[in-house]
Amino acid sequence: MPWTPSLSVGVSMIDEQHKTWFDKAEKLFEAGKKNQAKEYVGELLNFLDEYTRKHFADEEKYMLSIRYPAYDEQKKAHTAFIAQLDKLRNDYKTSGGNIAVIINANQMVVDWLTKHISNMDKKIGEFAKQSR
Repeated sequence: MPWTPSLSVGVSMIDEQHKTWFDKAEKLFEAGKKNQAKEYVGELLNFLDEYTRKHFADEEKYMLSIRYPAYDEQKKAHTAFIAQLDKLRNDYKTSGGNIAVIINANQMVVDWLTKHISNMDKKIGEFAKQSR
């Protein structure tokens, strides 16, 4: 599932990072469907893990800078998602690189992220707009 304008938070830095995240997640999904090399899928998983941690850190810094009242709730959601991503990488490794694990997990990740953006991240943009 690709990023769409309906997922825009209204904060350009966050939106651009979300677009990159979705692009890489889509590439991971496509690699799985095409039975591409296990190493490539592993590489993409590593990228998503690193990029997600960077994105969450940037987003959290931004929320603190605007004194976003739901920061703690967001931080908890981010921590839970990182744990899910760690589990995904471990499942992939322990399955011996089973592509089906990645296809199913990737869909789960994209679904979760879509819901997180729609239900939580959009509120950051709304708060930022009201605070101006």
